[in-house]
Amino acid sequence: MKKHFNIIIAGAGGIAEAVGLLLMEWSEVTPSLFIGNRTLSNAQKVAQWIEEGSTKKCEIKAFHLPENGITDEMQELFFKGDIILDCLPGSQAPKMAQFAKDFAMHYANLTEYVAETERIMTLASDAKTGFILQTGLAPGYIDLLAHGLFQEFCNDFDVHKVDKLEFKVGALTNHAVAPHYYGFTWSPVGVATEYLKDAIVLRDYKKTSLAALSERATIIIDGIAFDEDLTSGGAADLPDALSGKVRSLDYKTLRHPGHYAWVEEQLSELKNPINAIHDLQAKMQAIIPHIEDDQIVLYAAVEGKDATGILRRREVAKRILPLKVGNQLLRAIQTTTAAPLAQAAQLLLENPHRGLLLQSQLDPKKFLNGIYVSRVYG
Repeated sequence: MKKHFNIIIAGAGGIAEAVGLLLMEWSEVTPSLFIGNRTLSNAQKVAQWIEEGSTKKCEIKAFHLPENGITDEMQELFFKGDIILDCLPGSQAPKMAQFAKDFAMHYANLTEYVAETERIMTLASDAKTGFILQTGLAPGYIDLLAHGLFQEFCNDFDVHKVDKLEFKVGALTNHAVAPHYYGFTWSPVGVATEYLKDAIVLRDYKKTSLAALSERATIIIDGIAFDEDLTSGGAADLPDALSGKVRSLDYKTLRHPGHYAWVEEQLSELKNPINAIHDLQAKMQAIIPHIEDDQIVLYAAVEGKDATGILRRREVAKRILPLKVGNQLLRAIQTTTAAPLAQAAQLLLENPHRGLLLQSQLDPKKFLNGIYVSRVYG
């Protein structure tokens, strides 16, 4: 940030911590932060964690953000706030977006939840401030990387259509043991949700939906084999933006070999489809541990024929490890999710927009080379 802003962070988890610290450490002019959570003590802990982790003088205030209603304190903060960075569970996103609209603040969120995103798209259509949705890792960074690859391919090879656009992300542990071959590095409910809700894809140039976990394959990245499969939410709005331009487009989640086979076994034992997400989450949490030491593996590729008919393919692969920011060591999932959120905040605050900004409407080159994103992703 090149000038001072009042930034409201909704939530008190690992991403709220990370985005607050990144904004404090890497902004040219440090902002004032307001951390809200339904449990005030958790918000206070995040505020203290950022203060202890930053090498700069901090102005941070924690406040109570109840599940329902609005307090006098919230109204006072919202009137002077410039933006809400929503790090709450996706189910809360429409409520926070409504606050942003009502109090004329910008808004950016992370959720991959499709229904909630569609609700926010409707309410933001006539907003006087800017709304950037799904601006984390996946959806978020990976969509901009893929869209940028598509644009460069078409420009360099003088074409308007391609055969394939594929992009994949894995939030993984460094090691994996039987029977699940997995460790939680982020939200268990988020994992269960993406495994069960439909994935939006392009097939034969047309947008369609496919069942999650219905197209498993093996991919080798930097000599290491991973399982990949369709999951929900990660494609953002690219299926809409590139319909008619890409024959086959999809987002897949990367996992260590053996994990998806284990998940299939758990799904086969679920008896009530209405509670499937809750039940799968419970099954996973009963046996899968949370692990702090993590890595992010990501891959994007575009393939098609150039103007002379030669088949060509371009690929980008990255492996992101934990990173020290200020006095704190942040996990890879924290920095890779928080950096695009911080970048979105800078975009909205320094280049004011009105209404909705989807991933396909952002300039990939400018966004990916922004100060917060480039320091994490290179």
